[in-house]
Amino acid sequence: MFIELCLLAAGLQQGREIRGTVRDARTGEPMAIVTVELVGSGQETLTSAAGQFSLGVLNPGAYTIKASTVGYRLLQARFEVSGMGAHGLDLALSPDTFQRIERIEVRADPFDLAQQRSATEFAIDGSEAKNLAGVLADDPLRAVQSLPGVSANDDFDSRFSIHGAPYERVGLYLDGVLLHTPFHTVQGEGPSGSLTVFNGDMVDNMVLQSEAYAARYEDRTAGVLDVHTRDGSRTQTAFRVTAGAPDAGVLAEGPLGGSHRGSWLLTFRKSYLQYLVHASADQSAVAFGFTDFQGQVSYDLSRTQNVKLKVIEGTSDLDRSAHRDQLALNSSMKAGYGFTLAEAEWQYAPAQTFVVRTQGAFVRERYDDLNRQSQALGEGFYGEWMAKTTATWSESRNAQLEFGASARRIRGDGFADYFYDPFRRERVESHHGTQRLNGGYAQQSWSVLGQRLFLSAGMRWDGVASPQGSVALRPWKSGRLQFAWGEYAQFPDVKDVFSAYGSRALRPERSTHWAVSLEQRLGTLARFRVQAYERADRDLLFRPFLEARLVNNQIVGDNFAAPLTNSLRGRARGIEFFVQRRTANRWNGWVSYSLGYADMRDGLTGIRFPSDQDQRHTMNAYAGYRIRPTVNLSTKWTYGSGFPVPGFFAKSVDSYVLAPARNGARLDPYQRTDVRINKSKTFDRWKMTVYAEVVNLFNRPNYRFDSYNGYDASGRASLSFLKTFPVLPSAGVMAEF
Repeated sequence: MFIELCLLAAGLQQGREIRGTVRDARTGEPMAIVTVELVGSGQETLTSAAGQFSLGVLNPGAYTIKASTVGYRLLQARFEVSGMGAHGLDLALSPDTFQRIERIEVRADPFDLAQQRSATEFAIDGSEAKNLAGVLADDPLRAVQSLPGVSANDDFDSRFSIHGAPYERVGLYLDGVLLHTPFHTVQGEGPSGSLTVFNGDMVDNMVLQSEAYAARYEDRTAGVLDVHTRDGSRTQTAFRVTAGAPDAGVLAEGPLGGSHRGSWLLTFRKSYLQYLVHASADQSAVAFGFTDFQGQVSYDLSRTQNVKLKVIEGTSDLDRSAHRDQLALNSSMKAGYGFTLAEAEWQYAPAQTFVVRTQGAFVRERYDDLNRQSQALGEGFYGEWMAKTTATWSESRNAQLEFGASARRIRGDGFADYFYDPFRRERVESHHGTQRLNGGYAQQSWSVLGQRLFLSAGMRWDGVASPQGSVALRPWKSGRLQFAWGEYAQFPDVKDVFSAYGSRALRPERSTHWAVSLEQRLGTLARFRVQAYERADRDLLFRPFLEARLVNNQIVGDNFAAPLTNSLRGRARGIEFFVQRRTANRWNGWVSYSLGYADMRDGLTGIRFPSDQDQRHTMNAYAGYRIRPTVNLSTKWTYGSGFPVPGFFAKSVDSYVLAPARNGARLDPYQRTDVRINKSKTFDRWKMTVYAEVVNLFNRPNYRFDSYNGYDASGRASLSFLKTFPVLPSAGVMAEF
């Protein structure tokens, strides 16, 4: 018996104690409540608050360990046990929307997702974007609608406004390419809404800058949304299948080449929401179907050179021919919309201090629209070729120079008809022409006084000069005070320049921004910021004589031939507060409040009015919490005081009438609460996640302005309003292999 005990003790001493830590692959932050399992043994444990785990003592040999938690990719890794003592494992978990990696990329600052320096930037990562996008829509731009300062009171539309300015004045950049209309939509049908054409599963992060953004962004005057997509996995091939309320999709990714010097990534989505709507009681409802494809390849030519190719192809279609008799003559029976983006990129870094990036892209949009008589209501085409080169030179630890140049060639043509009867129509819009827009920029930044003072000065030239500058000071270690100023230009769209009501003499719209912000860090994982802004707009495009109104108690009717002019000036100003927490553990999210005023004045008529997107009070909140290794709960809440009803209208007892003042009537306040739960389950070689969501939990009656339909001899106006989402549950599922 004594000999047997000695042999047993000797055997135990040959094993090794297995301990380890699980970390977030992006930030290196230790992760709590992660399930760690020794495959084949039935042995599993949860990580502690410090991300640590222990599997006890294991005998020499080869083992497989598995780590999983909701919102992160399943990790399986092999390791060897030999000798005696303690053996430490460091495991990196990649979020579902993050490129799969096996190492930890430590970021010193959890809020520094894309190294922006704007006084008004707010960034969200792919995981936050995925939860905020919603199960019902699963649209990355729906996530942006919950950010501080953003107003979006239309549940059907992906677009948004910033500080009283419409989406058309916000630049949407996808990996450096300015996009025009990247949406699934139906032209000519307001109720159709829109859905972003690129897939949210490919988004790494999104950075919103509302005022005083950098000189590298061109041709927009009211804000920038910079979207960065991720590459495919360079470590292993993986597949993801999703099915939700509106659509189903497949994502595949993997390494390229035997040396893993590159990666590929493919996604495909197809909707089926239109079939559900067609089977519903409302047979005349507008629901379009869509299909889109996205592919991306990245490859390292050498240690200093990388090339990327990207293609996005999306089509939308509407077919209501089965309900022809229920449609008005100017309603769409059949419609189609197509979007194409093809991009090539070459990046060259001959030294760690110098990087050059050259891009070439082609963007195409096309649509057609038929009425119940199969007559064309409208057709259109937009095409753009773009070439851009940018460079960054880190002259020293405390100085950096950025510069670049771009060339764009834009072509557009199209028309829109209005039918009085099947045999009589009027062409209300037509255009055909080509534009060339060239530009360049340079921006120099410095840090002095032991990196307590940051200075930046830049200039953009696009035929007009647009200077920018900023000063940032760290008055104390955890605080940052920043002042920024800039001028910006936006050129008329090709449709405006070459239409019957437009002119080649139209000037670019201009704006001047001022912003000041004070940010206080609350530990390493939270921050509070207060910021004030002012935007002065001039030469904005406007048709001052288009809309019907009262003048000296007399009705002046609509004038569809009214010219487009640079007669509008505007002023937007306000203050904004938010507090945010970002961590891989416990709760994360933000709460924000914005108070803003956006007023306009027309130089030809002298009228003054609130902007069409003037929303005085805006509150946005988001919170997410990983309750268990398999359960994550999140909620978002939005409140916005009502937008103006666009036009010269006043509210009477039960209707609207023409008025002498523009935008005097307003919609009721918008309020919506959504709740979402993600539940995951891990199997031997794959993982399944079920999503469940309730939209508008408290069933708030929210309405949007749809259309103006004319007026009668007494001045009573006919307006249409649409009720947006009621309380609406939805669900989806994702399987990852």
